[in-house]
Amino acid sequence: MIKLQKINPLEDKTLDELGFTWHTDVDGSKYVSDELVQITQNEAEAYYKAGNEIYNMYVEAAEHVIENDLFFDIGIPFNLIDAIKKSWENDVHWHIYGRFDLAGGIDDKPIKLIEFNADTPTALFETALLQWALLKQNDMNEDKQFNNVYDAISQNFKRVITLFDDTELFDERYDGWKILFSSVGGNDEEEATTRLLQQIATDAGFNTSFEFLQDVKFDENGIFDSDGNKYEYWFKLYPWEDIAHDEPELATTITNIMQKQEAIILNPAYTLLFQSKGMLKILSDLFPDSPYILETSFEPLKDIKHVEKTVFGREGANTKIIDSNGDILEKIDGPYDNYKKVYQEYVEFPKDSKGNKYQAGVFFAYEACGLSFRKGSEIMDNMSKFVGHTIN
Repeated sequence: MIKLQKINPLEDKTLDELGFTWHTDVDGSKYVSDELVQITQNEAEAYYKAGNEIYNMYVEAAEHVIENDLFFDIGIPFNLIDAIKKSWENDVHWHIYGRFDLAGGIDDKPIKLIEFNADTPTALFETALLQWALLKQNDMNEDKQFNNVYDAISQNFKRVITLFDDTELFDERYDGWKILFSSVGGNDEEEATTRLLQQIATDAGFNTSFEFLQDVKFDENGIFDSDGNKYEYWFKLYPWEDIAHDEPELATTITNIMQKQEAIILNPAYTLLFQSKGMLKILSDLFPDSPYILETSFEPLKDIKHVEKTVFGREGANTKIIDSNGDILEKIDGPYDNYKKVYQEYVEFPKDSKGNKYQAGVFFAYEACGLSFRKGSEIMDNMSKFVGHTIN
């Protein structure tokens, strides 16, 4: 049973001042819960361990996909395969951050991987900043969280330069290279998330700028802002699969830029492998005895309750929960139905006393670095609520 602690919420005016303008959902309900999930230190450590071990399995699985040319199997667009291979072969293409969605972890229930939001994960602003603000607002010990997201990402930006070496070597190795940060105009959440990442990189010591994606200039000689300034790094909060399907010419240009070593893209192209839910099938094949991995197939699972998902998709869209007889128990429609399907063994989320369900999110930046929760029903959709936590 999820244990909750009631708190005084942050006022809308305060959230607006912080740049968190998406605090109220379309039905008028508050997106940020006025309760915190209470966990133990042992539970926090278990989430940390799970994040690290699952990431290592993803690395092995990605190598397996590349070596065995399984890109089609997991739904990878053909026009990004060369970019994925290039980014995988060279360590300078550094994975900045991602977020694991997990079931379990409460009341000795085993932690199970639901999926990995490796490319463009949401809830960064909430996890990294709002959780601290909520504890401070309620005169609670701000150290009683599993939440080192801001510093972990800052250190990981430095690893773009130092790679696997000590990040204290950053200052002597950094040569003034610049990072351009981009999101699509008109989306407050994505812009605020991108500007937060820009601030983290600035704090780490980089020269940074922001440009909306539609104003960025691309050619085979590099990536430029609207004033013609060239950048060695480009961070885009725009999914790789959308580039592949909606901007095929850009996908080709970016691949050529990478081949000519004119710029490095963050998050790198290989995170599209991690992002694909087809990797859940690969993980199930490679690590059938892992306590974290659920049985997953490209065909409906016989005689057990399972979940149908598309290999790419967001906010629970095009997800079905199917019982052991093949009957649909729950479903959410959406725009991703043309993507390949995967079928994952069903596992129940922890519940509170009112029957609300909770999915844990563990951010990863070189190591597992922060925890938060989403509250909703059987399928977590865009009306699920953000819930912070505290360690008892």
